[in-house]
Amino acid sequence: MQSGKDILEAMARNGWRITDQRRTLAHLFSTNSSYLSPKDVYDVMSQKYPSVSFETVYRNLRMLSEMGVLEQFYFIDGGLKFKGSCLEHHHHHLICVNCEKTLTFNYCPMDQQLNLPGHYQILNHRFEVYGVCEECQEPAPNDRADSSAN
Repeated sequence: MQSGKDILEAMARNGWRITDQRRTLAHLFSTNSSYLSPKDVYDVMSQKYPSVSFETVYRNLRMLSEMGVLEQFYFIDGGLKFKGSCLEHHHHHLICVNCEKTLTFNYCPMDQQLNLPGHYQILNHRFEVYGVCEECQEPAPNDRADSSAN
């Protein structure tokens, strides 16, 4: 996860004016390791900045994602969420559809020979695998007792 300073430096490199609101946004993602929906971010920002609009928050989240500062994920039931990017290495994600736990893994399908049509120039890619994590697969203690009695 990136530090608030790293996020602010990325904003400045991309020509953003560093405002108090953007400092707050950088701090929010540098100190929070969970996934935040645009509404989650808006709720935090609007407490400190009552005049901020949801559209402004959403636009900033999308732009931060486009510049690689935030990773965005689409959770099947939870919608679009954002988290500070991990820039140490190239990786992809396994995402639990029950608890939203996300694990990184190093396999990349782009390492395989791709037979793409035309002369397509790939600029970026994402690979996410949705499933059920080990903890969510485990039966509840009462279920184990019921199954052992049979």
